[in-house]
Amino acid sequence: MSQLHKRFSDEQVTSLFQAYDQGLLHREEVEELLGIGRARFFVLLRVYRADPLSFSISYQRQNKGRLSPETEAAIEKELLRDKDLIENPEIPITTYNYSALRDRLDRQGIAVSVNTIIDRAKNLCCHKPRKKRKAHDREVLTSSVGALVQHDGSTHLWSPYASEKWTLITTIDDYSRMLLFADLFSAETTWAHIQAARTVVETFGLPLRYYVDSLRVFRFVQGRDSIWRKHVLQTDDIDTQWGKMMQRLGIKVVFALSPQAKGKVERPYRWLQERIVRTCALEQISELEEVRAVLREEVHRYNQRQVHSTTREIPALRFARALASGNSLFQPFSVPRPYASPDDVFCLQEARVTNGYGRISLFNHEIRVANVPLRQQVDVHLVPNTARGLMHVRIWHQEILVHTVDLPLDGFRVHF
Repeated sequence: MSQLHKRFSDEQVTSLFQAYDQGLLHREEVEELLGIGRARFFVLLRVYRADPLSFSISYQRQNKGRLSPETEAAIEKELLRDKDLIENPEIPITTYNYSALRDRLDRQGIAVSVNTIIDRAKNLCCHKPRKKRKAHDREVLTSSVGALVQHDGSTHLWSPYASEKWTLITTIDDYSRMLLFADLFSAETTWAHIQAARTVVETFGLPLRYYVDSLRVFRFVQGRDSIWRKHVLQTDDIDTQWGKMMQRLGIKVVFALSPQAKGKVERPYRWLQERIVRTCALEQISELEEVRAVLREEVHRYNQRQVHSTTREIPALRFARALASGNSLFQPFSVPRPYASPDDVFCLQEARVTNGYGRISLFNHEIRVANVPLRQQVDVHLVPNTARGLMHVRIWHQEILVHTVDLPLDGFRVHF
């Protein structure tokens, strides 16, 4: 059925409402004559009664009917740029991202809908139908912020113009889906993950549980026995450096058995990867610090502006609302006894035994340890400072800090 203003004149509809107000026609009769429903009838009646003399059913468009030639040209330009990226085998982008394209246009002062972009994309052969995937019920398993945080790392060529791969390390809160930490590192190392955990703990507090995979940084996993060897150490018989740190903090670590089990943190990875690589390719970014700037912008968009598909809320607002209502399991961070500095918590740990001269050997460095009996074990805490090229060494004996020294970073073979 055609629209009301194309089937009736203003005068015809006005006369019907006049007859209704005078009791000459019933509502059902007016609805049948006009071919409208009850809700539409009362909307028109309210407008008629507000000003009968100027009542009109003429359709008035609230927005511009057509896009300007400049806007059409901008949409076409961005779509063709995306098409070039997708057809380039050296760039790891295989699908169109119309939301990212809309955001790029928005930064240019051009406001268009995703549906409009898709419509233009189909005309320009810049459209790929989405593959049907198995339905997956996503749900929030926790009822408070800080009850569970998921932590992971992803090594990738984040820019096709970069000369090397970098590792993105992120931590996400399960309840709010807010990214608590996201930064790029030159390599995925134990020390990089320790630094990430320190930032989260010092910024938000101690979460109840950390959810990680079985990467060697987090967990010692022994393979199955073969006919060639007999294992002496089994899975979890050795505490990793990262695991020792979690023990000092009193945080329970939960291990995922597969990448699929870490879906809550894997999905933001895909979202960030899609946008960061695309932006770096289009703007020809090649330096790590420049890519970090792109990452910060996308993390801010995700946390502060993006409505999450599962929670139906903006992550930062959901997180703040939980904190304001006291719905948080984050505990304030304080340096656990007997330690006096966070450097003794967020560190790499080694054990050594003093020799007959009261010294210990640490990666070709001889260090004299005063006030420690001969042939006694000491705990050595190592804090790398890559910016200054030194290793800060803190030596403990029987819960007492007995010596500190700074040594050149070169020569230390500890995995950091």
